[in-house]
Parts: sequence; C-alpha cells; structure tokens
Amino acid sequence: MKIYQQLVTVTAILLSSISSRAQLPPVFDSSRMATVQTTPTVRRYLSPEKIIWQTPDAGDHIHNAARFLLPGNGQADLANQNMCVLKSTSTLHPGLLFDFGKELHGGLQLVTGMYKSGKPVKLRVRFGESVSEAMSDIEPGKNATNDHAVRDMIVEVPWLGKLEVGNTGFRFVRIDLLDDNAELQLKEVRAIFVYRDIPYLGSFKCSDELLNQIWMTGAYTVHLNMQDYLWDGIKRDRLVWIGDMHPETSTISAVFGYNEVVPKSLDLSRDITPLPQYMNGMVSYSMWWVLIQRDWYQHTGNLAYLKQQAAYLKGLLDHLSKKIDANNSEDLQDGTRFLDWPSSENKPGIHAGLQAMMIMTLDAGAALSKVLNDEATVKKCNDAIAKLKKNIPDANGSKQAAALMALSGLVPAKQINDDILSVGGVKDYSTFYGYYMLQAKAKAGDYQGGLNDIRSYWGAMLKLGATTFWEDFNMDWLPNASRIDALVAPGQKDIHGDYGAYCYKGFRHSLCHGWASGPTPWLTEHVLGISVAAPGCKVIRVVPHLGDLQFAEGTFPTPYGLVKVKHTKLANGKIQSDIKAPAQVKIIRE
Repeated sequence: MKIYQQLVTVTAILLSSISSRAQLPPVFDSSRMATVQTTPTVRRYLSPEKIIWQTPDAGDHIHNAARFLLPGNGQADLANQNMCVLKSTSTLHPGLLFDFGKELHGGLQLVTGMYKSGKPVKLRVRFGESVSEAMSDIEPGKNATNDHAVRDMIVEVPWLGKLEVGNTGFRFVRIDLLDDNAELQLKEVRAIFVYRDIPYLGSFKCSDELLNQIWMTGAYTVHLNMQDYLWDGIKRDRLVWIGDMHPETSTISAVFGYNEVVPKSLDLSRDITPLPQYMNGMVSYSMWWVLIQRDWYQHTGNLAYLKQQAAYLKGLLDHLSKKIDANNSEDLQDGTRFLDWPSSENKPGIHAGLQAMMIMTLDAGAALSKVLNDEATVKKCNDAIAKLKKNIPDANGSKQAAALMALSGLVPAKQINDDILSVGGVKDYSTFYGYYMLQAKAKAGDYQGGLNDIRSYWGAMLKLGATTFWEDFNMDWLPNASRIDALVAPGQKDIHGDYGAYCYKGFRHSLCHGWASGPTPWLTEHVLGISVAAPGCKVIRVVPHLGDLQFAEGTFPTPYGLVKVKHTKLANGKIQSDIKAPAQVKIIRE
C-alpha cells in the first residue's frame, strides 16, 4: 500500500502545476521541489527520502548527513550554514547511498560550500536502479555496465558552486569522496527528474488495492520512457524498439490518450528502415509496426496521419504477403526470427508465433488498406491470410506462440488457454509477451485467470520493492531473494545482480521497461470493459468483467474527452454500471 501511495503521489506532482488537468492525490511534499520548463520535458529537483548506507566506522568523516533530506534551492551561498562535511584520509574515503523513493529518469545535482582548500574535489557518482547496482563496480561478475547511459563516473565538483551530472534511469545514488586527505562541504544532493509534463487522463480503481497499484505502476513505467522518443528502457535500451512499443502504445492510449511521441517514434522507425529491410532487423518488428498503426488509427481516427503511411504500408504488406511457401507456411528467413528473449531458443515456437503474427498483421493491413481505398492490397492480404490458415504449426509449449495463435484465430482460444497458457500458472510468463498471454486468456473468457496471473506475476515485482516494471522477471528467482531497496543480507540472493539472461544479465537488466506495462491496458479493456469499436473512439463498447472484484471504476481518454465508468457487483451477482461519455461518443453496452 505504501508503494502505491508513493506512485500516486509522484504522479500527482507531475500534474500539480496544471490546475485544469485531472489530478491525483499528492505524494512528494511540493516544498521539496522546484521546476524548470523545457520542451518536451520538464526538470524537477528532488531531495532524497532517506540515506540507506554510510561508510562503516566513518565517525567524524561524515558530519551532518541528515541535512540532505531537507528541501533545497540549488543555490550555493556565502552563509555556509548547516553543511554536510565529508573528510577523507589516505585510507578512508567516506561515501553515502541515497534513496530517492522511486524510479526516476534524469541525473544528479550537487551544491557545494566553502571548504578550506578552495579547489575542485573529485567524487565518484554511481546511479542504480537497485541498492546493489548503486553499490557495484563496473566489472564482469554481475555485469554492471555503462551501456547506453553512463551510471558510474568520476567527476569534479567546484568550490562554492554547483555541478549537474547524469542522464539515466535510477532510484539510488552513491557518492564517494575520492581525493586523499580532503575536505568537502556539501549543501545539497538532489535528483534531477526529467519527464513529460502530461496529465494522467485514464484511471483505474477497484476493490483490490494490489491491482490499483499494478495499473498505476504500468502507467508510470511507460511515462518515464516517454522522453524525446518512446524508449524501451530509461537506463538501458534508450532506443526505439518498434515491437516493444506495442504494449507501450496500448498503455498510452489507455492512460494519456494522444501523445506526439507515438507517431514521432513510428515515423523514425519507418524512415530509417527502407524496404525490404525489417525494423530493428527483426521480421516480427515490422509486423508490430503495422499492428500499432492499426491500433493508433482506431484510437485517434487521424486519417491524415494514416495517409502518410500509405506508400510504406503498401510496400511492406506486399513484401509480407509473398513470404509464404508452398506448404502455406510463413517463410520469413531474410531477417532475425524473434518473438521475445525467453522464447528465443524455441525455434518451433518462434515459427508458430510468426505464422500467427503474419495473420494478425495482414488482417490489420487489410483493415487499414480498406480505409485507404486500396482494394488491391486488401485482396492481397486476405488471399495470403487464407493460405496461412491452412497451416497450423505446433506451439511446442511456448506460451508466447500459443498466445499469438489464439489471438490470430489459428487455434481456439479456450483450447490454447486450457492446454498451454494455464499450465503452471505464471510459469514461463515474460514481461513483454505476458500482455498477449493475458489477452489470449481474455479471449478464452478466463478473466479471473488473468486477474490471478497479474496479481501473481506483476505483483511479485512490487513485493520486491519495484516502483516500475522490469525488462524480465522469472518466478524461479523468488526463493530467498533480496528486495531491490535494501542491502543484500548474507545468504540472500541478489534479485538484480544474480539473475537475468541474454542481453539482460545481472545489473545490465533494466528495472524500468515499457514493454512490461501490459496489465495497465488489460485492466482498462477487460475489467472496466472499455474497448474502441470505431476509429477515433466514436463508438466505445463497454463490457465489464469483474471476476472476484466488488467494484471497478475509471476513465478512458478519447479525442472528445473522457469516458467515465463505474461498475458495482450487486448481491445477486449482476453488475450495475454507470457510464458517462462525451456527446460525440456512442456507447454500446453488452
């Protein structure tokens, strides 16, 4: 509950300067913060919430560290009062570890005083998404790196001045005085929080506080990744991975509504990927581009933007429709064959997943081509789908492939859910494809199973101290695992440094990855029951599924304003719904 309140509060801070926007309950005390406007992001300065660690037996070598928890103004001054004084010897170099309370994107501000030497002083600054990462060295053992963003650096702070460093994802920062026999007076150590100042228009609240917390955490995870472009991670993978974007754009539609970061990122991927190349080098990622375009048009109804994609879309669909062999099997051999990392060694599963994705993509492409009055491409897509549906590969136990096969209609969703998705509960779930596993369970009518899996899988990350969702998570990591917001105790497993695989081994593992936000749009779509039934949200279908919940309420952003719903389970088990919508939006209730 405490973490949820922190999430809600920080989100409120993001909105506090805009009185006309939807607001959430407060979290951080605004007296601790100041704002500088930039475009398209803002910068806020946050004092740490606590000091987790200091150099053992530092004694007088660290004096008055508690002053860092006070509000700051970012200004050095001649009064030189109430300073923290760090003193080193040739053998003792004092350090402190700060906790800023939740995952942030940005850097660190250091404000100094008038110490005796009057010269710059060297500090080592280490950012971490976990306590153990902030305490780590750049070394191969647990794979701490400076990839994508430098998180471990040596800097010089000026006498009676200010230094701002860092551009990464973090919650924890460790600073160490490196110079021998030196004194440093520090007035402030504050996080520089960089984010888009946008309102949380969508909302979700139900009778289960864990689900409320999960919804908000997914929303906040994506919000942090909405930087100049829509990234996958704010520490590592600060890149536009177009396939990874699909859960993120689904979350943006459910929470923020239209935001220019989506078309900007879609266009970047298009413009740097001439046909017949595949986006990010992966055959499935160009297909995800088509699926995102379909979903984005459905939400925004922006025909002018869709027309800008017409030539590329036509060329891509033409290319894909030819990638079918004589056995009606997908023949995508000219790029990297990939669904997600946990499934990457299951080649039969990848084939089954790509077969399904081809159907999903060509179906979306046909729908968009129809809007664009390109009947020739519509026919080409439909003919290719008819061929692909004649070949039903074996998912080979892959929950990723099974989910896509259910969503594409290759295999009945109930059969997929019973035979593969529900086996072992959330065993073999992944943070990326977990969204599609949940979607397939909903298509099978197993809404309660979806709620249970969200609680078990995403809820487990929260119990380990997460304030954003991770690049990957495996339930096998749980036994005797440490929390990310505490020092690892003797005999415990380091949940961050000891686990991970492929590109996310150890501390290279991102603990804020937008592709993990799937529960947020899923809860909006299936518990609140809100789905878009006509382009531009002109028709909204509302079909709630409360499962074991007593009530659920929330909002959904459309181009015309908010749709507001409240569903209450009555004593007889029936659901009473109160629905309000803008005049331009037709509501269909089933």
